[in-house]
Amino acid sequence: MEPVIVLVVVFIIPTILVVLSYNRFVTQVASIDASWAGIDVELQRRHDLVDNLVRTVEGYATHERTTLEAVTRARARAVQAVDPEVPVDEQARAEDALTDGLSRLLAISEDMPDLKADSAFRQLQNQLVEIEDRITASRRLYNLEVAAYERRRKAVPSNLVASLFHFEPRELFEIQDAGAKHKAQVTW
Repeated sequence: MEPVIVLVVVFIIPTILVVLSYNRFVTQVASIDASWAGIDVELQRRHDLVDNLVRTVEGYATHERTTLEAVTRARARAVQAVDPEVPVDEQARAEDALTDGLSRLLAISEDMPDLKADSAFRQLQNQLVEIEDRITASRRLYNLEVAAYERRRKAVPSNLVASLFHFEPRELFEIQDAGAKHKAQVTW
């Protein structure tokens, strides 16, 4: 009877614990990937909206060509950064550049009463605020998932399972709070 107890204690219980820990890591990785997909969708919506916003402003702000071109370039870089091969921090920097450009673009609109009165521009501006809110919510969820995963990946004894099965570190997605910037500028 004793050899069976020793066998259970030495081999079976640790094996069960490793399997449970591994499965939890797999679940966390899937959850992180799903959260990232939510960010990806919202960023794509943002990129599409920026193109429409720039075209709308172009009709009113021909003398602001450099700002419009800067926003267009920043959008192009942000679209290129939406690639699984691009590190999260590089994608965040591309989004920061786009956020800065959008802030300048919206600041231009403040000095143009005709543009501010344009219903298409107002609608695009409202959509941008909504998208920025969704990006913020998606980013928050993703960062919470990554933080929980990283805590677990570094904590004993799950760090042994993470190391054994090569569960790689994940980066937080930190960008400027674009939603707050744009909300502050939306006035009629």
